[in-house]
Amino acid sequence: MNVSEISRMADRIAAIRATLPPSVRLIAVSKQVPVEAMRAAYEAGIRDFGESRIQEAAQKQTELADLSDVVWHMIGHLQANKAQKAVQLFQWIHSVDELKLAQRLDRVAADLSHKPNICLQVKLLPDPHKFGWTPEALWNDLTSLDQCHHLNICGLMAIAPLGLTPTELTSFFQETGVLADKIRSQNYQNLPIRELSMGMSGDYAIAVDAGSTMIRLGRILFGDRPPVA
Repeated sequence: MNVSEISRMADRIAAIRATLPPSVRLIAVSKQVPVEAMRAAYEAGIRDFGESRIQEAAQKQTELADLSDVVWHMIGHLQANKAQKAVQLFQWIHSVDELKLAQRLDRVAADLSHKPNICLQVKLLPDPHKFGWTPEALWNDLTSLDQCHHLNICGLMAIAPLGLTPTELTSFFQETGVLADKIRSQNYQNLPIRELSMGMSGDYAIAVDAGSTMIRLGRILFGDRPPVA
């Protein structure tokens, strides 16, 4: 990145932060973003980075090892056979989308003596392109999830389907918050569900108004990514 590009990125980050409550965590989605751009974002105040692929994240963590206060978030679909690497690499895993995966992560976390922060990915509207629990399926699994003592299951993650109107987006995000409130009201021992990971570049403002505590921004910070080969 040249000096003017770095300056523009810093200005974008500052402008977005100025619109956010202090309680909202801004996660820079850095998949397919070069480490030079990530360093520039770090210099502009970003400390949370979200990655979707284990191998890419591992390489970037090696190259950015000198940035000791970075917090790494796994935000992409996670296969159970990559659970161990995910627990080793990430402080946060947002994309836990089924009971089998949660239980696998719980066993791995016990073996590694490391308790990652977990968000349960939910799917409130039908969407063939998204993973996650339906509300009904999640209710059925809550007792089993409460037994995952080696995970800090502290939030829900939701991705809105494409094509929703602003009114529909508001309803979608609000319903996610209502679901979190209902889970908390059951007083499960290990399911505090305080965090709401929802909102991306095109809808984060609506998500924040609806109660999001963590937003995942990529394109609005780093620009369009190159097409995947």
